[in-house]
Amino acid sequence: MSKESPANSLKQEDEARLEDAKRERDQVEVDGVSETLLDLRMYHELNAGSLVVDPEEAKIEFGEAVASRLKLPRDGTKVLWPQPTDDPEDSQNWSERRKIIPLVIITLAAIIPDFDSGIGIAAIFALVEQFNTMTGVIDNLTSNWSIFLLGWGSVFAIILMRRYGRLPVLFWSQVIAAGFLIGVTFAPNLATFAGMRCLTAFFATCPQVTGLFVVTDMFPFHKQARMLNFWTMGFLVSPFLSPSAFGFLVARANWRWSYGIGSTYSVVITLIIAFFGEETLLHVMHSLYRMYDRRLTDIPRRVHSGFRYRIETLIGITCARLAKYRDTLWHSFKEPLRLVWRLQLIGVLAFEAMLFGFGIGINVTNAVFLAEPIEIGGFAWGPFAIAGGYGTPIVGVLLGELFGRYVNDFIANAYIRRSHGVFDAEARLWACYVAVPLYICGFVLLGTSLQNHMSPGALIMGWGIAEFAIMVNTTAVYAYANNCFPKSQGAISALLNLFRTLGGFAVAYFQVPWASKNGALQTFGCEVAIVAGLFLLVVPLTQWKGKAMRARRSLVGLSRM
Repeated sequence: MSKESPANSLKQEDEARLEDAKRERDQVEVDGVSETLLDLRMYHELNAGSLVVDPEEAKIEFGEAVASRLKLPRDGTKVLWPQPTDDPEDSQNWSERRKIIPLVIITLAAIIPDFDSGIGIAAIFALVEQFNTMTGVIDNLTSNWSIFLLGWGSVFAIILMRRYGRLPVLFWSQVIAAGFLIGVTFAPNLATFAGMRCLTAFFATCPQVTGLFVVTDMFPFHKQARMLNFWTMGFLVSPFLSPSAFGFLVARANWRWSYGIGSTYSVVITLIIAFFGEETLLHVMHSLYRMYDRRLTDIPRRVHSGFRYRIETLIGITCARLAKYRDTLWHSFKEPLRLVWRLQLIGVLAFEAMLFGFGIGINVTNAVFLAEPIEIGGFAWGPFAIAGGYGTPIVGVLLGELFGRYVNDFIANAYIRRSHGVFDAEARLWACYVAVPLYICGFVLLGTSLQNHMSPGALIMGWGIAEFAIMVNTTAVYAYANNCFPKSQGAISALLNLFRTLGGFAVAYFQVPWASKNGALQTFGCEVAIVAGLFLLVVPLTQWKGKAMRARRSLVGLSRM
């Protein structure tokens, strides 16, 4: 008989613990009164998507004895989920300053993939001249396929993270991506340029799936939406930063300078990750399934410390030694497949894919729309005007981040008051009711202004409103999925990243020809009709039946996701 692997043994013990928690709850004596003792370390996972947040409601729900053991923030207004342990290395116990540093780092890193992809938008006409081709060829060979690979690269990154840890995968993926971007900078021909650019996107996407880990590791439930809002802002604003900044540069210098600066930024962020990134926690022997396992009661201490330990952790030696205790690569590969068909998730993924995807299409094709001569339906803008125009979506995203920072908290707090201190994940989707009407208005105004050659002010307003709406909606979807599946941040990030890129990579293939033939208003009108239809089909139904869908999942099934 073959010897059972440590990982399988640990999973069986975990399933047995979950079954015991479901079947019967321990009885304890507190001040002479018998009370039901919940496993507070696992409650936010066992009851995923429905959490008792109000301390007074917790006394009714759990009993006085259990409620007295719950940890609250300093103001005492909410129950902390997940419950922090007494371990000072628990990232929930870190100071606010120590938490903000890795959040800022991962946000700066999340800018890289789409920022690098967007450089091609700024340089598109210079590339046409360099490689003696057409704008459609450049978009189809480089922009579209690099966007496509952004999604699949995220799935690849998550599989490796579950086996070898976050920090080494993040570090090495950025090293490799920076190397390929340097290759793009010096590419002698179009085939090399396209290949290097696609490989850059595939490896650079890792930070866009790591942020959800970082936020949920460090911040309690009631702060997560605000922090997710900040992180998503990074990769939402990034595809507009490079066209805006480098559009001015490419107009006066060789296009290779723009990719050279992009390579420098990638190298700088990689060095920041190396010096300041933390494998929350660094003592990865805690990381049997995730970065910090709150279910472990007898927590081992670090066996090494200091500079050598940090280097070994950064480059992956420490995690490689512990890989036998983690999920296998095959099990890690299956995790997204187990989640994607969940009824409370698949519809929301499809809705976000179309909403975000058409936004990607605008970003890729607007440079062409704006530069085309007036005689064939364009605006005949020069490179400086186009670069300035790409400042519009930047402002829209930043305003969306500012709006979402307070609105998501307002929605959550209002729902908690109305539901007697209990929060359900479906409440996150109320922000979509704000975002979708604005999205429709923005796209219709943008299409009308392009088709009828309205003033630049109309075009700017339409584009900005559309990006504002995408920012608000994306944060709501990330927060909802995270609340529904608190043990599967990696798979959730990978699926959302995959769906949004699959929804957008092909838009550039048909958007410009369609608009040239039938008008931009018809093109953008049909796109918003698809988004509005999916919204009406998915969001109200998910809010109505989402809690019942979550309730069907057995505890054992939850533990295996």
